[in-house]
Amino acid sequence: MGGLVVHARRGERERYQPLRSTLCQGAEPLTVVAALLGLYPFTALYIADLDAIQGQGDHGAVIAAIRRANPALQIWLDAAVSDRNAFDALTARTLCVPVVGSESLRTSAWLADLAPQAAILSLDHRDGERLGPNELWQQPQLWPQRVLAMNLRRVGAAEGPDLDLIRKLQQARQGVQVFAAGGVRDMQDIDVLRESGAAGALVATALHSGAITKAALHSGAITKATPHSGAASRFSLRRSATHNS
Repeated sequence: MGGLVVHARRGERERYQPLRSTLCQGAEPLTVVAALLGLYPFTALYIADLDAIQGQGDHGAVIAAIRRANPALQIWLDAAVSDRNAFDALTARTLCVPVVGSESLRTSAWLADLAPQAAILSLDHRDGERLGPNELWQQPQLWPQRVLAMNLRRVGAAEGPDLDLIRKLQQARQGVQVFAAGGVRDMQDIDVLRESGAAGALVATALHSGAITKAALHSGAITKATPHSGAASRFSLRRSATHNS
């Protein structure tokens, strides 16, 4: 809203409000990112550009400013990729890692032509419903190496990660890296996810509320790992941010 970071809750985008965080004053994107990196040296930042997802413009200038201020930070960007042309256009104008959200996809066969690390696929669920083309769910060979288990109803809801969804995606395609998206409440959830074999997690609310503290992050409970790490013994925590205006 007005180019601010918002607090996503349950995928009810019409009700999202500007972020209120214990880490910083205000919800300006650069301020929020700086506060998060002051909390922990995260290697990647997930951004859902809600304006782009809802067809109401985009936050390209803001995202470019974040990149300039944090050149070592890898940005995972969901900006409503709907087909191969949109994917190519996004990769041409940004240096971000494209996140392809299944809810935005019109077709999916083209995903098979991408290099395994060229994109991240967000497999979006809402109220038990699979969002996106049916063939995407029926043909896991289309998936890239990294997949987000995105349960929209758990985003910002502090109900715990969707372990059943993570397990189903892991079973659907052996060797895929599955990241939890939505529901992480505290470090206990992180421990459970690590034991489940998840590759990592997108976390926002628990950081901004203080449920996951700086001391906990630096205790050694989380091993720093790059998004390209395939080591099963490593667990990477990604900070997620949602922009809307």
